[in-house]
Amino acid sequence: MNILPVVLSGGSGTRLWPLSREQYPKQLLPLVGEQTLLQETILRLEGIADTVAPLIVCNNEHRFMVAEQLRQIEKIPSAILLEPVARNTAPAVAIAALAAAEHGDPLLLVLPADHVIADASVLRDTIRTAVPVAAEGKLVTFGIQPTRPETGYGYIRTGEAIGTHAQAFKVEQFVEKPDSETAAKYLAADDYYWNSGMFLFKASRYLKELARWQPEMLTACQQAYSRARQDLDFLRLDRDSFAVSPSDSIDYAVMEKTSDAAVVPLDAGWSDVGNWAALYDANEADEHGNVLIGDVCAAETSDCYVYAGHRLVATLGVSDHIVVETADAVLVAPRSRVHEVKQIVEQLGRDKRREIQLHREVFRPWGSVDGIGAGERYRVNRLLIAPGGSQSLQLHNYRAEHWVVVRGKAEITCDEEVFELLENQSTYIPVGSRHRIRNSGDTPLEVIEIQTGSSIDEDDIVRLEDTYGRTGKE
Repeated sequence: MNILPVVLSGGSGTRLWPLSREQYPKQLLPLVGEQTLLQETILRLEGIADTVAPLIVCNNEHRFMVAEQLRQIEKIPSAILLEPVARNTAPAVAIAALAAAEHGDPLLLVLPADHVIADASVLRDTIRTAVPVAAEGKLVTFGIQPTRPETGYGYIRTGEAIGTHAQAFKVEQFVEKPDSETAAKYLAADDYYWNSGMFLFKASRYLKELARWQPEMLTACQQAYSRARQDLDFLRLDRDSFAVSPSDSIDYAVMEKTSDAAVVPLDAGWSDVGNWAALYDANEADEHGNVLIGDVCAAETSDCYVYAGHRLVATLGVSDHIVVETADAVLVAPRSRVHEVKQIVEQLGRDKRREIQLHREVFRPWGSVDGIGAGERYRVNRLLIAPGGSQSLQLHNYRAEHWVVVRGKAEITCDEEVFELLENQSTYIPVGSRHRIRNSGDTPLEVIEIQTGSSIDEDDIVRLEDTYGRTGKE
């Protein structure tokens, strides 16, 4: 049978703030190695027979970054489905199962985009072990061999072996996150596994179980998919239909209710990198127990994770701490308290701080904008535009812009005039003028943009025409 990987890339990863943010979440970051977690999720499947191109489920804000990261690793997806609102994993997989009809009735290999697997070959072998079990109609989940008394994960208790499949077991019980004493008992037992959130089952079997246990959810998903519309390389689900779907996880909606749940043990160095302590564990520490990333000077420092994103970070006499520096925020916390980072994010949300949503550098389908300075009535940005990339044709009612080309070749539109700017050349865009920058060269275009005016706000944008189908200020 064909295997259709379904990669769920809709999370926000707030426990890894300030590196992971709502509009640039952890799955789109290279947290362990050179590739992003999303890219690693897809690349580690290479070598599994009968695997078709992956199907990605993500939200609207991340769509261009997801598409670009797939292009970087030369992977063309079966589809990129856009969730108009978050409804957890059960509806997301339902939509994927409906889309899978184009491939017959494949096995859906459901994978979160933000997990780390240390040994990909073991994962591939375990998936092969699970294929005949899922092909017989079981809904397979992968149980992680516990390595510590973890209170942050749900557990799966296994039952008897399934037929002739020596490495597959009936699911006896799904167990909620335990206290430390109970987690220690689970670790000592041989029939408890961490719940990985990874699954393998026939598309039709999942839809059948969903019809039985969550018919309202299935109806909403069917309507959202039937009313979906193509937008460039993306399939946009109907918002009104999808919004009425109950919000629930696969576990609660189906796996805990079905009599056909099976678990296949997996021991491949798995981590969901759910917080900074988990990310520390997922990286290789030096002789002092430190994980140091970027320009770090660590003196008398031990058992720390120190991330320097934009400048020198120096530590002295520090142990068992997390230090994370980005262009616009710094986090310092004991490793033992990193699970409380979410409280900071919630407080910043109440204060309406942009730092929970965006980094200083914001990615666009044409490149990125790095806000390198701002004051009263002005802002300075560094624009990086990919070859062939183009801003939308737009105007501003309250601000003017001055553009200086640092490197590359730019095609400038200003009202009815179209002209070229080369390195060290500049132009002025008056308030109210229709304008656009396009990279007309074959190398990245770097531009310094100086905005001035009575209102320097992203709301001051009137988009007239856009290559990427965007509307409003997105």
